[in-house]
Amino acid sequence: MSVEVVKTYLKQWRRDQEVVELPTSTATVTLAAGALGVSPARIAKSLCLAWKGGYGALVVAAGDARVDNQKFKKRFGGSPKMMNPEEALRFTGFTVGGISPFGLPQTVEVYLDESLRRFETVFPACGSANSMIEVNLEQLAEYSRSRDWVDVCRLPETL
Repeated sequence: MSVEVVKTYLKQWRRDQEVVELPTSTATVTLAAGALGVSPARIAKSLCLAWKGGYGALVVAAGDARVDNQKFKKRFGGSPKMMNPEEALRFTGFTVGGISPFGLPQTVEVYLDESLRRFETVFPACGSANSMIEVNLEQLAEYSRSRDWVDVCRLPETL
């Protein structure tokens, strides 16, 4: 998949023309925040996580948040394991660095982490290592077909 898949998907909300494609890489939280001139925390990172007995999920979290193993295990019933790049590609159709919460296969369950609620708007990737869109939290939930808000991450002050 690519940024074109995400743009096509976002057309149903007339947001396809708002996808920003930059000349520099935004494949990491640090690069994305620097390119946009925003706090790294406002980058909505997509985490492809699997767990024993589970099939995997995409958790969208704030750029400064880290998965808390105990919280994750309590919510999903298993310890989280970050998918490797090949697994993430098979799971989402996107390559690491550009995994979008939009336009995913129907089988991918998306959850939004509470760490995002600190912000009015955030910047998720849009299918490539240099694309993104600014969305509010309601839009993020709607466009991603999020199943639920979860509390499976911790913020830097609690690390």
